[in-house]
Amino acid sequence: MYILVRLGGDFIALAAVLVLMSKWRMFAVKPRHWPANIRANAVDIIVGLSLLIFMTHSTSQLLQLVWAFTYGVWLVALKPRSDMLSVSIQAVVALFVGLTAIFLNWGGALALVILAWLVCYSAARQFFTSFDEPLSRYLSDSWAYFGAALTWVLSHWLLFYGSIAQVTLILTVIGFSLASIYYLDHEDRLSVLLRRQLVFVMVAVIVIVLAFSNWGDKAV
Repeated sequence: MYILVRLGGDFIALAAVLVLMSKWRMFAVKPRHWPANIRANAVDIIVGLSLLIFMTHSTSQLLQLVWAFTYGVWLVALKPRSDMLSVSIQAVVALFVGLTAIFLNWGGALALVILAWLVCYSAARQFFTSFDEPLSRYLSDSWAYFGAALTWVLSHWLLFYGSIAQVTLILTVIGFSLASIYYLDHEDRLSVLLRRQLVFVMVAVIVIVLAFSNWGDKAV
């Protein structure tokens, strides 16, 4: 991927094809298993394509190497792990990098809403894979709808903090907080005080972001 990005031009598209080709085993089964395999590998694809987008938008060779190294760490150290904590981290990472890449590389409200829905749904399904949650599909659909709706509203006022869009920051903070509460509750480590602290921090960050943003003349 790094070499193809350095070559530039059409080779960048070939780098994206390389990420997709690495998941060829999804289709090495009967077609009726393809949807389940795609859902299971969606987070890995999202992270790979997102880091590729970060590499293409990097202005220095060193930063491109950093993204390439980060992808290697993801593939070798984090993605193969299947314990609850690691799967939860995978979901949060995919949510953040996926949303960041979307707003960095695409424009147009419709495209942003569809891609945000896809990233939010995939991250939620990944999160619930290690939990015996009977409502995992309903919760994933609800989170995806919330992410898409928030993207639709805030896409009309696209505010950025560096390279991170405001909607990315808000969805990541909410998603991380809710995932932390769910995980700690599942592990019987969630006290009333800790739950209140997590909710307070989540609300405080969102209020600060919304209150101190410059909303004037940002409509698109």
